[in-house]
Amino acid sequence: MLAKIEHRTLMDRVYRHQRHFYDVTRKYYLLGRDPMIAGLDPPENGSILEIGCGTGRNLILAGKIYPHASLHGLDISNEMLATAARKTAAAGLSDRVCLAYADAADFNPVALFGRDEFDRIFISYAVSMIPQWQDVIRQAASHLAPGGSLHIVDFGDLKDLPGFTRTALYKWLEWYHVTPRKDLFDVAERIAAGTHCESEARRLYRGFAWISVIRRRY
Repeated sequence: MLAKIEHRTLMDRVYRHQRHFYDVTRKYYLLGRDPMIAGLDPPENGSILEIGCGTGRNLILAGKIYPHASLHGLDISNEMLATAARKTAAAGLSDRVCLAYADAADFNPVALFGRDEFDRIFISYAVSMIPQWQDVIRQAASHLAPGGSLHIVDFGDLKDLPGFTRTALYKWLEWYHVTPRKDLFDVAERIAAGTHCESEARRLYRGFAWISVIRRRY
């Protein structure tokens, strides 16, 4: 419980001011988000959940690409949720977006959203900031509808980048409490195998970004 409280406090402290210019700055290095969202391809009138929805930027994009999908988002930072609520309303999505405060590692979607399963769940650049990231992936996979899929995009191992660039980037990420999960693909594969799912791995931009997908069988 203490770790959860500390993480919540940290996220509010980090984003209290950053949330106002977060989207402007992050577009230059949170690579792979748009290809990941474009690959969601939910069924007609399907449901989409973003874990760690932040400013709502990704939900707004998903809402534009999939106009018939219902959209849900949760975050542990009240500061970010306030911004997400404002931005999704400005985008005209208030009637399609449901936002909730919750810990991604331990949440009850029935209590939050009135449903237990989702056709698509995605996590964008959040597992690298969540201490219990493996629990988050396992929890998310457990709430996939039959034929549903979990999509994760985050920093990769950076191994194909020049050594100096890789070292400098790791140090810069450390300042922002970000830890790339070099075993993301292995963990996703193990979780998929243990939940009767299949996993896929995709490397982008010389290892800068990774996309991991866990698909639940029908």
